[in-house]
Amino acid sequence: MKIVTYNVNGLRSRISQFGSLHKLLTSFDADIICFQETKLRRQELTADLAMADGYESFFSCTRTSDKGRTGYSGVATFCRVKSAFSTTEAALPIAAEEGFTGLIESSQNGKGEAREILEGLEEFAKDELLKVDSEGRCVITDHDHFVLFNLYCPRAECDDTQRIQFKLTFFKILQKRWESLLCQGRRIIVVGDLNIAPTALDRCDAGPDFEKNEFRRWFRSILVECGGPFYDVFRTKHPDRKEAYTCWPQNTGAEEFNYGTRIDHILCAGSCLHQEHDLQGHSLMNCHVKECDILTQYRRWKPGNTLRWKGGRNIKLEGSDHAPVLIRLLEIPDISQHSTPTLSARYIPMIRGLQQTLVSMKERKVCKFSPLAAYATANLPDPLSCAVSVLMKRQVAEQNPEPEGLVSDTDNQSKCFANGTSCKTLIMSGSEHSQSMPSNGTKKKAKKNQGSQLSLMSFFQKSSNLRVSADNSNNDISNSQADIPQSDDHSNENPVVDVQSSSSQQYELNSSASTQDQCELNFCSLEKEKTNSALLEWRRIQQVMQNSIPLCKGHSEPCVARVVKKQGSNFGRRFYVCARAEGPASNTEANCGYFKWAASKSRHK
Repeated sequence: MKIVTYNVNGLRSRISQFGSLHKLLTSFDADIICFQETKLRRQELTADLAMADGYESFFSCTRTSDKGRTGYSGVATFCRVKSAFSTTEAALPIAAEEGFTGLIESSQNGKGEAREILEGLEEFAKDELLKVDSEGRCVITDHDHFVLFNLYCPRAECDDTQRIQFKLTFFKILQKRWESLLCQGRRIIVVGDLNIAPTALDRCDAGPDFEKNEFRRWFRSILVECGGPFYDVFRTKHPDRKEAYTCWPQNTGAEEFNYGTRIDHILCAGSCLHQEHDLQGHSLMNCHVKECDILTQYRRWKPGNTLRWKGGRNIKLEGSDHAPVLIRLLEIPDISQHSTPTLSARYIPMIRGLQQTLVSMKERKVCKFSPLAAYATANLPDPLSCAVSVLMKRQVAEQNPEPEGLVSDTDNQSKCFANGTSCKTLIMSGSEHSQSMPSNGTKKKAKKNQGSQLSLMSFFQKSSNLRVSADNSNNDISNSQADIPQSDDHSNENPVVDVQSSSSQQYELNSSASTQDQCELNFCSLEKEKTNSALLEWRRIQQVMQNSIPLCKGHSEPCVARVVKKQGSNFGRRFYVCARAEGPASNTEANCGYFKWAASKSRHK
């Protein structure tokens, strides 16, 4: 069994990058795929974001309305299965739960009712537990042989006391839940972005006090080497590997020099699946974990890319600022027959409703194929049925131009309405309705005959097009006159065409076209002059800006300007830094660390 964890930094962006959700999932060729930082709210979940053929998905979305936290985090677990119902596959969980406090609706009760506080969490207030689970940071799936935690743990700046306290509470409650499961004899696998680099080996710029951080000390306390129950699977398999990072800052281009940190982890705890698991050295880690590694091929920066300061700044780097991590398990047998838990995305009303809407859209499309037929088959009043019949015959006559027309139905039309409503009025309204849904073959012709207002672009067409249009207009006018039904008083008279008037109109159209050609030339010439003037002015401004940009001390290259976005006394203030990517101080090709404040604060709205 293969499990992959990946902070996607926005699920929509990764789906767009790969073309579809199914292509994204199949690229990993994994049985279970855990995503973090999906950045989706519950009401935004749709079939194209949550459903893929051959996979079952389980989502946890942010529920808080706090400023800056809506649509921010979110996790999702995708399980590859051959069947969602009555299967023995271990990849499909037998139960699933959103959050880890037990207070959010669980698939195990299925009644939409929140459960009581779990054993071991009695010391925490209910509001405190709900707050921890309100940011969509955990999905738990029970695969019988093990319980899988998909986590996106909170991040806290060193001066943000509120978030530091939230993070401490988060890990304290989480550890209580793990201890409760281990006491029940369950095996646990934890995957995700824990936002903690446990040792100096896991950070590019670790200082002497790096490992004294309280969260790093907590992380190491739960590991086997410090007396805890968990194995850091990657470090157990690769204890001495350096520069094995999973996350790089986006704004500094640190990927170019692999100047990052390892904060995406896979942990495991518990006994092995063998019957004699009490033997010394037997554990889930030692007996069933074959491989654990970082999938560096998913990094945004690819070998061979042009360096940023050598013309590569305009290259769009696609992908997340994290790299996926995989674990491969051995000897994971099938489990008893079961079906998809009710937490699955297939049971979310918005997704089910969308699928029903797609079906109904197909049904409506069939109806729109022949709108008049639907009217004709309906139980309508006699006058309206008569008008619909006339419209249907007119439609047939337009598609098959023959002497047959609507004239033969004149007597029927006159008999339609005894209440004073004319059949002609109804036909006109029916024609307007039919024109709103023209067929593809007659759409352009219908627009020409409507005599609608000219568009702005029509004034810049070439004169040859105008002449052709004028000739077509004359032909259309003649055809329209020929199609007008004659009244009873003049039924034997022939229409007279005023040739002199037609010639005069043709001359005026040609003169107008010539004048418009000249206007078009003048307009293009004026626009070209304006464009050239604007280009010269912009180059002048760029030159002035370039002259005001300082050169960095390490490379004597133009710096890049940035703005302070963090709240404080310097918020909104501009500064200049070296343009090169961040890297180790020993590398002369990397950022030299130059910094300079701009002369004045920028205007920030």
